[in-house]
Amino acid sequence: MPTPLELFSEQIGKKLDKTFSPAGNWLLGTLLDVSKSHIKVQYEVRKEMCNPAKILHGGVASLMLDEVIGMANFVAGSTYLMTSINLNVDFLSPAPIGEKLEVSAKLVRLGSNLNHWEAVITKSSGKIVAKASSNMIKTHTKLSELGF
Repeated sequence: MPTPLELFSEQIGKKLDKTFSPAGNWLLGTLLDVSKSHIKVQYEVRKEMCNPAKILHGGVASLMLDEVIGMANFVAGSTYLMTSINLNVDFLSPAPIGEKLEVSAKLVRLGSNLNHWEAVITKSSGKIVAKASSNMIKTHTKLSELGF
């Protein structure tokens, strides 16, 4: 059976529209890079992702950050389901419809029960749209019980 890293590595360059996360599938990201401690996904801002000012909605930006952190955490190798216990987001610049964004997450601390991640959304110009930190905690559910 392939590892999560092997499964994700096969998806590099492909749309992430058939993952275990319906919300993540809606985002329609493209996996750009993945390792045990880092992941990068590209998203394009669509009209339905925006607020009335026609810029990326903060809730959708938070979803992108949380989704990428969750994928990265899955690849990091825990045999247990882990879930977010916090997501701290700073919104730094707007992203209009059509903007291509890269969302990257990196592992800061791998613990036996708690993993700490940092993530950033960047425009193609290099300008930061938002940045986040999050802690993921181990649950009592084994991934094998969920079919992973």
